[in-house]
Amino acid sequence: MEIADRRIATVHFTLQDEQGQAITSTHGHAPLVYMHGTGSIMPGLEQALAGKAPGDTFRVTIAPEAGFGPRHDALVQTLSRGKLQASVEPAVGAKLTAQTARGPLDVVVTAVDGDAITVDGNHPLAGRTVEALVEVVDVRLATPEEQQFGLG
Repeated sequence: MEIADRRIATVHFTLQDEQGQAITSTHGHAPLVYMHGTGSIMPGLEQALAGKAPGDTFRVTIAPEAGFGPRHDALVQTLSRGKLQASVEPAVGAKLTAQTARGPLDVVVTAVDGDAITVDGNHPLAGRTVEALVEVVDVRLATPEEQQFGLG
């Protein structure tokens, strides 16, 4: 059976950056199980998986627009310390949640300079091309419950 819309696919993958360094991998962990065609994984990977069958292995390069998206300069802001509602002293690398007009946004502190705190709301891989090494483990039809409610 091949991967197609509304089928459940099980895959192992390793994601690498532009220099070939591993970013994350399912190997040694549970594989990724998802319903194809629902947009639950990055578009470039989902597109590359279409038509693949159990036992297929392949490598795909995914541009930012089909991966983690482009970087948005507007998501990098410098705020005064008083505007942060952090319960602890902000430090570079700390993850915070900012309230925006569109709802909560996870941000990372990228600089602390006296009263000025710089935060970045971009995904850490935004604007970067990634490569995925993929192995299709299984493909099956979705159950009626999965068709109606998705994967729990």
